[in-house]
Amino acid sequence: MLRGLDIRDMLIIDRLELSFQPGLNVLTGETGAGKSILLDSLGFVLGWRGRAELVREGAAQGEVIAWFDLPEDHPARDVLREAGLPVSDELILRRVNTADGRKTAWINDRRCSGEVLRQVSASLVELHGQHDDRGLLNARGHRLLLDEFAGAASASENVRTAWKARQEAASTLSGARARLEALNAEEAFLRHAVDELEALAPEPGEEAGLDASRRLMQNAERVREDISRAYGAVTGDGAEGIVSDAMRWLDGAAGAVEGRLDGASEALSRALDALGDAEREISDCLESLSFDPRELERVAERLFAIRDMARKYQVQPDELPEKAVELRAALDALEAGSEGIAALEAVLAEATTAHQAACDALSELRRAAAKRLDKAMAAELAPLKMERAIFTTRVETVLPGAEGQDEVSFTVATNPGAPSGPLARIASGGELSRFLLALKVCLMGEATGVTMIFDEIDRGVGGATANAVGRRLKALADGAQVLVVTHSPQVAALGGHHWRVEKRVSGGMTLSNVTPLDSDARVDELARMLAGDTVTEEARAAARALLSS
Repeated sequence: MLRGLDIRDMLIIDRLELSFQPGLNVLTGETGAGKSILLDSLGFVLGWRGRAELVREGAAQGEVIAWFDLPEDHPARDVLREAGLPVSDELILRRVNTADGRKTAWINDRRCSGEVLRQVSASLVELHGQHDDRGLLNARGHRLLLDEFAGAASASENVRTAWKARQEAASTLSGARARLEALNAEEAFLRHAVDELEALAPEPGEEAGLDASRRLMQNAERVREDISRAYGAVTGDGAEGIVSDAMRWLDGAAGAVEGRLDGASEALSRALDALGDAEREISDCLESLSFDPRELERVAERLFAIRDMARKYQVQPDELPEKAVELRAALDALEAGSEGIAALEAVLAEATTAHQAACDALSELRRAAAKRLDKAMAAELAPLKMERAIFTTRVETVLPGAEGQDEVSFTVATNPGAPSGPLARIASGGELSRFLLALKVCLMGEATGVTMIFDEIDRGVGGATANAVGRRLKALADGAQVLVVTHSPQVAALGGHHWRVEKRVSGGMTLSNVTPLDSDARVDELARMLAGDTVTEEARAAARALLSS
């Protein structure tokens, strides 16, 4: 609820502070007194787009502060939290406009952007008037208004959830089809690659082992002759035989020299043992160097085949087994692709069916609510002297989407048999005001904490019709807050709180002022509205009658 408004140096207002109350608040005054300036100032602090030049002549800047009560469950709290702004039971909006056009806004003493300000204010204030393209006249919002009237929040959420699931299923299927198409284009390559890799069957580390074996076999012929010569030098008539002869000769002479050859005999014995070890090592080496030349050819062929395959698939030789697994997986996916596509198509079909069912349920709610709204509008229009007018909520089927399958529009025909059309195009000024008022009464439901402002919505009506308009406004304000700018004494008389807007001249400068009215002052203001410039006792009597009715 709007509790107060502080305006400084805006247009013809130098300093003005107003305190508002719950219920029906009415502002009256002569044409040009500055009532629209109040709305311009309020719209400015709320972030609405309006006049470009608002700063009072001669002032450095204009400033407007508005403060609101914010109940615990008010939707503005969520906007504030999401924007990282302080949240409390009182909300203070402040906006400054410098003479050079710069605008700066604060929410609860924290700087904020114009976009955040507008998001917050959208849940605080509604403005309705003959040129109201922000609310009820905006056909793009009619579906949302009907959903609120129908209590379709849960059904709408079901549709959005089902639509999201359908979109995700469609995206998954589209991606799978694209991948399968790409695989189909490579089918011949995949089959050939898998066949030749699986036929080769390379092992991790095999290339290094083959390379070592090949080098060894290539070197074997060159070194085998030298090793054989060394083997001959060690064994038989070679070193081993010579050492054996030397030991035999020394043994024959040992007795004659009385032990002087014992050390030599022991050394030769050790040498003979060492020669035996060398013989075995050389023999083992010669045996290992014995190979079939065809084996060298086989090893070389496999080594070159592995290296050629690695170059072909642009991987290291040891990565060939992993590449084979990768290509086999792609081929398996290709072969199983049709089955996978069929499964994904089934998922999409199921999601589409679920979304359609959710849309049908929401459509049923909307069409039933449309009938109730049309009936409620007929009941509201009759007291407003528009009993011959026909209000129709059109619900037309369109392609299903996130918001369902319905396009909603409010249309009117001012007389039976006359063509119907959009509110803004068919209704005249006075009729439009009453249509908007009736529609707002029907759509109001439970109070939402929004302050409703009606700017001369009673223009073009008078007498009993004006009285009916006032009573609808009063009913709308019951348990809520409504601000009405009016020229109708019948409407003004029904206000719970009354302010008069008037001009004054101070120091050669025209300024606007707003005065709260007590009971006597209200009589005089209503009498002025009834009689014009000359207020008579008869006018005062009529004013008292209005206030007491």
